Amino acid sequence: MPLYEHVFIARQDLSNAQAESLIEHFSTVLADNGGKVVENEYWGVKTMAYKINKNRKGHYAFLRSDAPSAAVQEMERLMRLHDDVMRVMTIKVDAHEEGPSVQMQKRDDRGERRERR
Repeated sequence: MPLYEHVFIARQDLSNAQAESLIEHFSTVLADNGGKVVENEYWGVKTMAYKINKNRKGHYAFLRSDAPSAAVQEMERLMRLHDDVMRVMTIKVDAHEEGPSVQMQKRDDRGERRERR
């Protein structure tokens, strides 16, 4: 089955428990349609670059899945209909990276950057 990575942003006025329950809800949607969630991460409340629906911040969540395209389409459809979800992005990948995502790594563990001029 194809591998996907999903990121979605939920409204800022939700509690952490409600935001994490959204992750569980959409994971079960994938599982009900023949897919599985390999890993999920809750990134917390982050400030966005611009306002979306009059919100400056949002709860960010990340899912790595192994699912057929029909299951992913159904999950995206339900995310777009859900009142608490503001944005959704799904990317098809060739392989999942090992370990935590870049957002969850400590700044020291990310590797060296170029020097500023």
